[in-house]
Formats: sequence, C-alpha cells, structure tokens
Amino acid sequence: MTLPVALSGTDVIGQAKTGTGKTLGFGLPLLERVTVPADVEAGRARPDQLTDAPQALVVVPTRELCTQVTNDLLTAGKVRNVRVLAIYGGRAYEPQVEALKKGVDVIVGTPGRLLDLAGQRKLDLSHVRALVLDEADEMLDLGFLPDVEKIINMLPAKRQTMLFSATMPGAVIGLARRYMSQPTHISATSPDDAGATVANTTQRVYRAHSMDKPEMVARILQANGRGLAMIFCRTKRTAADIADQLAQRGFASGAVHGDLGQGAREQALRAFRNGKVDVLVCTDVAARGIDVEGVTHVINYQSPEDEKTYLHRIGRTGRAGASGTAVTLVDWDDIPRWQLINKALDLGFPDPPETYSTSPHLFEELDIPAGTKGVLPRAERTRAGLGAEELEDLGETGGRGSRGKRPDRSGRPERTEERPERTRTPRQRRRLRAGAPVDGTPETSATTAPAETPVTAEAAVAEVPAEVTAPRAPRRRRRTRAGAGAGIPAEATVSEAAATVAEAPAATPVAEPESAPEAAEAKPRRRTRKAAEPAETVTEAPAAEAPAEAPEATEAKPRRRTRKAAEPAETVTEAPAAEAPAEAPEATETKPRRRTRKAAQPAEAPAEAPETAEAKPRRRTRKAAEPAETVTEAPAAEAKPRRRRAVKAAAAQPES
Repeated sequence: MTLPVALSGTDVIGQAKTGTGKTLGFGLPLLERVTVPADVEAGRARPDQLTDAPQALVVVPTRELCTQVTNDLLTAGKVRNVRVLAIYGGRAYEPQVEALKKGVDVIVGTPGRLLDLAGQRKLDLSHVRALVLDEADEMLDLGFLPDVEKIINMLPAKRQTMLFSATMPGAVIGLARRYMSQPTHISATSPDDAGATVANTTQRVYRAHSMDKPEMVARILQANGRGLAMIFCRTKRTAADIADQLAQRGFASGAVHGDLGQGAREQALRAFRNGKVDVLVCTDVAARGIDVEGVTHVINYQSPEDEKTYLHRIGRTGRAGASGTAVTLVDWDDIPRWQLINKALDLGFPDPPETYSTSPHLFEELDIPAGTKGVLPRAERTRAGLGAEELEDLGETGGRGSRGKRPDRSGRPERTEERPERTRTPRQRRRLRAGAPVDGTPETSATTAPAETPVTAEAAVAEVPAEVTAPRAPRRRRRTRAGAGAGIPAEATVSEAAATVAEAPAATPVAEPESAPEAAEAKPRRRTRKAAEPAETVTEAPAAEAPAEAPEATEAKPRRRTRKAAEPAETVTEAPAAEAPAEAPEATETKPRRRTRKAAQPAEAPAEAPETAEAKPRRRTRKAAEPAETVTEAPAAEAKPRRRRAVKAAAAQPES
C-alpha cells in the first residue's frame, strides 16, 4: 500500500503493526530516489546529478535499530551499489568522518551524533531529497523533538518526508503535519486481525510477587518448544541483575541497557542473533524495531509504562506471520497501571490471577514440564554463551560504559587494560612531631639535639661523644619559660632567681663525671614549686665530698654569670686564684653566659652551685617569703670562691 504513494514523491504517514515490513516500506522508495553511477550509465540520470553528499536521511531513536535498518538497506541496495552509512553515538568519530569524505548516498543515524557532525561541518545535509522518521511517535516525543526540529531546519525546504510507526497517536499526527506537505495517511490492517496486537501472539498475564519473579522466569524459560526469549525490564539495574541471576542458574543470557558500552550492547545482540545466547534481558531500548528471527517468548518482567510500550515489547515475537507467546508479570503495585493498559488495548485481562512459581495453572498454560525447577539442568546447557562472541573495539567516546570484557553485577563492563607493574618501592610515610620525624631515624637526632640540651652547638661538638648522636628514643616534651637552657622562669622574682642559681643541678652523680652528657639526656627534667619551704632543704647536699672532680663537672654544665645589685667590689677580689682548674678557661669559652639580677642577696650565696648541683636532679623551687640571710647558712661556703675565680680567670685569659 505504501510503495506506489512513496515512489511518486508524496509525503506519507505509514502505520502498521509490528513485524509487517515497514522498513522496506520506506527503504525501497529511498533507494529508488537516490542517483548512483549505475543510473548515469543506464541513461536514467545526468552526470551532474551525481554527488558525494547524502541524498536521503533516515532518523531512528536507538542505536540497535540504526544498525538493523542500515543492514536492511545495504541488502536491498546491493544490486545498485548504494552507499549506506550508519551514524550513531558510542563509536569513534574518525571512521564515520572518513566514510563521509569518501561519499555516501543514504545516511541512517540517531539525532545526537547527526547534530554533532553537522555542527562540525563534517556532514552536509543540503542535498537531502527524502527524510524518513522511523518510529515517528518516539521521534516526535518531548525527548527527541528539539533535536529533530534542528535536523529538519538543516534540510532543503523541497523534499519528501515520510513517517512510519506501529503506534501513531493523534497528537503526533497533528505535530507531524507542520513538517509535511499534504501527507497521505496509510494504516495497514488485516481483515481478520482487528485488534491492536498481532493475532498470532498468545498473551498471558499473571499477578506475581517481586521476590518470586526470578524463579517464575527460570521455569517459564524451560517450557516445551521455547526458542529465543526476550525479557523486558523497566530499569537498567533490574535488567543487569536479572541477567546475572539467570547466568548463575545456568542460562546463556545477555543484557542490553543504557549503562553498557556500545561494544557490549552490540556483542550481546550479535550473540543473540547468532544463537550463542538464547535469553536477552533488556530495557525498552530494544523494544522498538528489533527484528530477530526465532524469538518465541517475550516476558514482561515489569509492567510497561503505557500501551504503546506494551505493543512494541510483545511485537518482538510473532513477526512476519510466525507465532509467539507473551507473558506479563504484574506486581501488586502495578495493578492500576496494568488496568489502564488493558482498557486502552481491550485485552480482556482486567484482573490477572495470582500466580506463583509452584502454581499448577502456570505449568499448564505455558506447557512447562512437571517437576521443573529454577535451575537449568547441566545436560541442557548447550549454548556457547556471551563469552563466545567477540567483543568489538568500537573506539568508544567515553559514554556511560567503557571498553571492557564482561559486565559485572552492576552492569558496568570490566576494564581490559591491566595496571602496569610498580617500578619503584612505595614511599614510606613517617610520623612527624613539631616538623621533625619521630621514628628513630638519624634525622630525628639531628633535628632534636639542639632543643634537647641547653648548650650551644659549639659546646655540643666539644663535649658530647660520637655515640651520643646515634638514634635514640623520642624526646619527652617539657615546658619551658623564656628559654629552654636558662633554667630560670621568666616571671621569677629576684629572690627566686637567686635560689634557682644556687640549686642549678647537673644530670649525673659525682661518682661518674665522665658520663654526665649521656645521663643529662636520658633523665627527665622536673620542675616543682614549693610554697613556703625553708632554704636549708636546698643546701643540704654535701659539696665537699669530691672537690677534685669539680673542674670536670663544670665542663658539662652551663656557666651562669650573675649580676649583684648592691655587692661591694672587694667580694670579687676575695677569691684566691691558686685553686682555679687549668681547663676552666677552655670550657667557659664555648658555653653560653647568662646574667641574672639579684636584689639584696649577699655574694656568698651562689658559690655553692658547682658542687651541690652534681648530686641532685635539677629542680626549681619558688620560695614565698624567705629572707636572703637563710641562703648563707649552707655548709658549702668554702667552695664559693672557686666559681667566682673561674669566671674571672676566663675573662682575663683573652686579655693576656
């Protein structure tokens, strides 16, 4: 009915049931209107009519339908050598651009990629003579309508426009007339097939529970006489999950949905056509136009959205005069939606019977052998499976999916490229404390040594042995006020400063003077405050036990210079110079000099520090209201001239 009208160049709106041959209904007129070199040789066309630009354009909604229409037109135009090219997303641009440069007669494509290439000026649509919108109701829906309008505006105003679909609502026809010129509406039906669905398709509708559906599907797939089967789901996640469950039950299944890369989608559909996979789980992307020979069962795992989707789904079986079975599983929540579909199509299933995987009427109506379980017996697992079909590398352009082998449970393909081997050892992270590592490395000792000892760097080099700089345990934190090595609190009073100088300790006992630096690093320094302690407790340590070791001990401790406020000058000259140690000047040259002020303390008080400090840990005491005279009661008064004289001798040495 369509061929005479379409060959005459008139605009056509063609409507017919699924599986009745609409592709050749518009394909043959397109191939006849295209001018090819064979027409010039036969004298049917002039040489100036030949062009490498496309002369006909077919716009389809899905990629799978694009490849199918392309293959059908290549088969039909093989004799005339018509060049047909499929342009759709998910593939690399370069092969499609190269084919356009070589010359194309008919283009079959999806709206997105057509607009991309036209926007890049790689696709010239100014010579198109005929436009076809396959599945026109889908193309003129709200999702595709803006893109379709842009494509139509790129075409010449004088052209032939044809619309074909199995469902053509009145609103779509009214919208299509804006782009057409006096179209002829052709609706093809058979006299004995007055309904909307194909009479050769047996329809079964059951109310099923969602948790029992996988078991029901597994038993339906073992019905007698079952060939290829297609299972339709509403969501991509459900389709991926059902395909995985069926594979675990022993069925050769594949999946086609939007989350897969184009290579994986074509691999599954190609394996389904070749018979390596006999169960194809898909979303509605495969519901329109897919023509696979030998499909005997279509299972609606989830209720379709509307009556149009239902017609296109069950139209995958019972095509071209063959018979088929359509099974719809309706959940309790989908009963209202199903009742609307049933009323629109007048199917006669307003209230589906409640059915489970063990229901007798399920086995009887679908011819399922008794005793069938939800796992396919190993003897019947004869299909090669999806892995036997080669996965083609399409040079995908970074869509939802990536190049991969087999989709995992979530539906995403696994990556094929392997991670390169590690070429270096991983970097070891080190813990830091105050900017310095604390894991016992040599850097730790180098960075923390100045903060650990109160002497300067020159004194550390002169006094500390080499083994002390070896790795040691992490340092302890201690509180300091106004300097770590001064040993005097910043807020101490004048009398407290004098008492602190008198009790300044070394870190080792008198018996082992040679190990003084090591002991000073290993012992914690503690500070204690005493409120009202008598001064006698500070000076109780006997200082006269080891007068000979005093010079060595003074080398390992800092020298402090004290300034006295009201001290007579003759107190400095009272110290005898004969008792000074020989090595005192060298030690004092490399040690810091600190000055403290004392308010009204006699000069005899600080003289006991060099000897008394060697036998006690370093402590600081604060006395609240202590008279200055109590400090002079210390029994170590005979050692005070030694410290004062050593300081004076060190000052006089450089002058001489």
